[in-house]
Amino acid sequence: MKKSLLRILAAAIVLMSLSGCAYPQERLAQNQIPYEDQISAVQNAVDQFREANSGLLPIKTKDMETPIYQKYLIDFNKLTPAFMAEPPGNSFEMGGVFQYVIVNAETEPTVKIFDLRMAETIREIKIRLKGHEYPPFKEQIESHVFTLDFEKLGYKENPAAISPYSGRELPFVITGDGEIYVDYRSDLFETVEKTDLPLKQGEDIRDILVKDSLFVPSYSLPYTVNENNEPIFLVK
Repeated sequence: MKKSLLRILAAAIVLMSLSGCAYPQERLAQNQIPYEDQISAVQNAVDQFREANSGLLPIKTKDMETPIYQKYLIDFNKLTPAFMAEPPGNSFEMGGVFQYVIVNAETEPTVKIFDLRMAETIREIKIRLKGHEYPPFKEQIESHVFTLDFEKLGYKENPAAISPYSGRELPFVITGDGEIYVDYRSDLFETVEKTDLPLKQGEDIRDILVKDSLFVPSYSLPYTVNENNEPIFLVK
């Protein structure tokens, strides 16, 4: 009888330990999924906040030089608990991998997201660059944009960002002033081929990626099209 009871207790302990291990993994997976209903809930909260605050946006104060797609970060402290119970589970504020932002802030404020794991890779590349007097440039793409020789930075394989649009691996590029960016040209090329929108040389075309997506092209340089309607880096 005692042996049977001990076996039952042992089995219960094993099950409890397994479920305890499984929960964080399940939670981790949920924190990495861009749920559309969560974005819709934040949009609804933002709209309510604007209506209650004479059109003001619930955003964090950012420097004017902040890149446009990272400029209007949502401040969930202004939304909770009055307009929503808590930030979405996949948001940075709740341990998730997504940063919630607003695009078209002055005309039609719309909630989008971007993946913060790109920032982690960029940070790692910059740390490795500190060990070099000059960046190990490899090829010049435009007057101010270059590829890097990642082997000289100690990488066995070139680091890449996962595209939120195509799921492909996107390369990183560096500018003459040492800033690292994700190269979205392959995504833009594919989108340009499918779009009927008029695109003008010299105008930033990144909005075509944002239009029908939950994501913004974070950590990106401006792009335009050449005479053949092919995406290129925008030189100002």
